[in-house]
Amino acid sequence: MAVYKELTPNDITTARSFLNQLIDIVQQDISGTTTRKTYQPFVTGGVGPGVTSSLFQTVYDQDHTLASANAVMDLTVGLYFSGSTVQDIKTGEDSAGKLLFPSTSLMMREKIDIYRQHSLLLLGGVTSQFSAPFGSETTGDLINEAFFIDFKRLFARDGIKRETFAMKFYQTSSNNGVGPSSFVTGNLDKTSNHGSAVYTDAGAASNQEVSFGGKVSNIVDSSNTDRTVGLLFNDQGIVVLDMAKIISGSEFVSGVIDAMSPAPLANQNNVVAGQTLIGDQVAGGNPNAKFIPDFLTSASIDNIVDHLAGARFSSGTLSSIVFQNQTVINSSLVFCRATADEFNYSSNTTFIDSDTRIVVIDEGLEDVQQTFTFVTSVGLYDASNNLLAVAKLSRPVEKNPEKDVVFRIRLDY
Repeated sequence: MAVYKELTPNDITTARSFLNQLIDIVQQDISGTTTRKTYQPFVTGGVGPGVTSSLFQTVYDQDHTLASANAVMDLTVGLYFSGSTVQDIKTGEDSAGKLLFPSTSLMMREKIDIYRQHSLLLLGGVTSQFSAPFGSETTGDLINEAFFIDFKRLFARDGIKRETFAMKFYQTSSNNGVGPSSFVTGNLDKTSNHGSAVYTDAGAASNQEVSFGGKVSNIVDSSNTDRTVGLLFNDQGIVVLDMAKIISGSEFVSGVIDAMSPAPLANQNNVVAGQTLIGDQVAGGNPNAKFIPDFLTSASIDNIVDHLAGARFSSGTLSSIVFQNQTVINSSLVFCRATADEFNYSSNTTFIDSDTRIVVIDEGLEDVQQTFTFVTSVGLYDASNNLLAVAKLSRPVEKNPEKDVVFRIRLDY
């Protein structure tokens, strides 16, 4: 017959372990147009056809239209509201305190709100400012123009392991033209092919920082580890990079961007309504426009992310971002002990004959043979004897009056 044995608190213990998984994101997944999904939450009105842009773009591990595609990370940018890029271009504030900007700028309030959203999540306040190294108050370390990489839960899991993150990024654009000569071919949509750098969280294991959002690691230039370029929030799976440090912000920029223009301006060939040229010396444009601040203030978020993802990560099959994630495995260990005189009988109907006598192996030794069983499973019951779980053994284990056995059941969650 079935036998129940009550478990005591001493029979149950807990344990924690970690599982690491290597994540390798290739260049073409980031730079590809089919592997990046755009959205349309922002639409201008009034002048011309208007501008439609995402607030962020999602990178997938294959064509995002396929049902088997997995979202890897979100890419977006943000500006600190008190930084020079914002303060130098704003025209004032209205009675409600809303910042006002000229018509030549685009999505400035959205860029500020994205920065605030990340600072609230990671630093605990909408007015808090990121700095690299973390916690530094030195003016040169404050991040005014941020590039955010938010890894999805499927890939970041419970966190990113310290000293495993690395990212290859191109600091300079493909067309290193200067001023008026550079806008002819443009450098916004050209894949960078020189000036690459590897940014990593080297030294994070020995210099452990903690913020409102959890563990923080400083991201440094691998060629000069004294140069900190951003932050990695390990528990959140979010990277915050200082664009003034990871790109040549003073480099001249040229190309087509979205704008609230009702019709093409004179001498601007191949530019349709709703677009304009940045780095243009014709039609009153600015021939000396730079990536920071001109491109960051004049372009939409889609324009900026398209450039960063499409040009700065290259387009090959090499690794672009690698890291190891961590999955926390919490376990309950239940020790089911069977002493020598316990569980030597079976509830299987073949254990006894029609006269309810135990079936023996050798009839001649019936008086000296001891009963034994082969344990194949262990059931866990609640106080009302309701079956909650069944643990199956990989092979039957013999149980007899001469043997004490302990079965350890592991419940992971």
